[in-house]
Amino acid sequence: MKLDERRGRATARTATRLCDDEDVLRCGARIVIVAAFSLMLGGAALADGQPPPSVTSAPLFASVSNTATGQPMAPGFVGLSLEYPALHVYTGRDPDAVDPVFLQLIRQLAPGQAPVLRIGGDTTDSTWWPMKGVIPPGGVTYGLDQGWLRTTRALASDLDARLILGINLAADRPALSAAEARALLQGVGTKYIAALELGNEPDLYGVFPWYRDRNGHVFYARAHSRYDLSGLIKDYSQWTAALPKVPLAGPAFSAPGWMSGLGRFLTAEPKVRVVTYHRYPLRACVTNPTAPGYATIDSLLSDSSSSGLAQGLAPFVAVAHARGLQLRLDELNSASCKGRPGVSDTFASALWVVDTLFNLASVGVDGVNIHELPGSAYELASLTQFPNGAWQAFVHPEYYGLMMFAQAFPPGARLLSVSAPSGPVKVWATQAADGTVRVVLINKDPTAEHSVLLQLPGGEAAASLEWLQAPSVTSTSGVTLGGQTFGPETITGALPGPENMNAVTSPLGSYPIDLPPGSAVMLTT
Repeated sequence: MKLDERRGRATARTATRLCDDEDVLRCGARIVIVAAFSLMLGGAALADGQPPPSVTSAPLFASVSNTATGQPMAPGFVGLSLEYPALHVYTGRDPDAVDPVFLQLIRQLAPGQAPVLRIGGDTTDSTWWPMKGVIPPGGVTYGLDQGWLRTTRALASDLDARLILGINLAADRPALSAAEARALLQGVGTKYIAALELGNEPDLYGVFPWYRDRNGHVFYARAHSRYDLSGLIKDYSQWTAALPKVPLAGPAFSAPGWMSGLGRFLTAEPKVRVVTYHRYPLRACVTNPTAPGYATIDSLLSDSSSSGLAQGLAPFVAVAHARGLQLRLDELNSASCKGRPGVSDTFASALWVVDTLFNLASVGVDGVNIHELPGSAYELASLTQFPNGAWQAFVHPEYYGLMMFAQAFPPGARLLSVSAPSGPVKVWATQAADGTVRVVLINKDPTAEHSVLLQLPGGEAAASLEWLQAPSVTSTSGVTLGGQTFGPETITGALPGPENMNAVTSPLGSYPIDLPPGSAVMLTT
């Protein structure tokens, strides 16, 4: 049965149950609304004999006010986070022919903007600029070269990007870090470098081994279990004295523990101009299904993985903003340890990322970088280069969610206040600088359809709907945005167009919308 037919059946059943409930007020007016919506979407499908999906017993009522909240959306809010050795997997090695598919995929997440790319991750602390006559420390396994610098500069130039580049801190050698910084500044260019980020998750230096030697001996980046925030601040003072004078990003912590001392860290480190933090709501390394953070689709779609994650950042945002600094979540994805297959690579990740980015923006986060790693379960796009130099990509579900968010929350737009019941349906609204109102409704319920009556300020107005859908939340392919798909491969990185935008009217001042299980829609007026 076609999707529009299922919606028609669902609204008809909703209307019937609505009248059977004696506690419902103004039943007649609401029947007019749902009946009109049913006819508009094709009520003739009621006779086809196929059962509709599960539907809640009554529609949800949501209203959007004309009261703007929060700060205007900053350009470059959505960016990518990449590892040093993996960069060429996406760009290729020819600085005169950077992968055009990858470039297009990045541009669509920051249309008309200068994207912010972070290069670092775990490999920040295993990378160096080779120094003549110097043997690299045991944990250093990747050496930068002129080819890497030229390709990275070409990537930044093609995108007019701003880069946050990781600098090795784990090696515990300020001179090594300074040489790396000078090479990056000279080879990539200060024009494209927003900040250098010292180390990657130094709060874990005394927790997880930095490397093991050939005999299996374990070495930590700092003294096991004795490294603390005071030790990091001491390191920073030594490193900043050795580094070129350039803005720093940090502290790049991985968990709330050390972040509770953020104010103390920033007071001691005035060269830090961008506060950075890393978060994954779930942990793919956890193998016990009863343990906190165990990665499942249900846990990914839970509020703790979206609004809970964002609320945990709110105090740190306040500390950063009180000092006139941005806070950027420059490493984010669904589950740590490269994600979990069957969770991170499913359509559930698309629904999760849309809701999570709205939540992060609502608490004042200034930008995010979604971590991209070849072969990981949370990879946004898998790219392949052929011997003739041509590129193609398979675009994974999460990327579609990022595209919807980028469309729904353009630079300069602000969130509008929304009144909606709690539950699996999330409602977010923005108003752009030109007055355009966009409302995103997300049904994170994987099994039940939910009907929504949506009221917007200003009464009746023509509107269109753009759907984000897949066969189910467990789908790893078959995703569509506005009726379009990248399909099993794309050689352009662009959706084929044109978009399939459904018109919707507002009888009696409300837009009736039926959300299929595990889906999202953007209403634009």
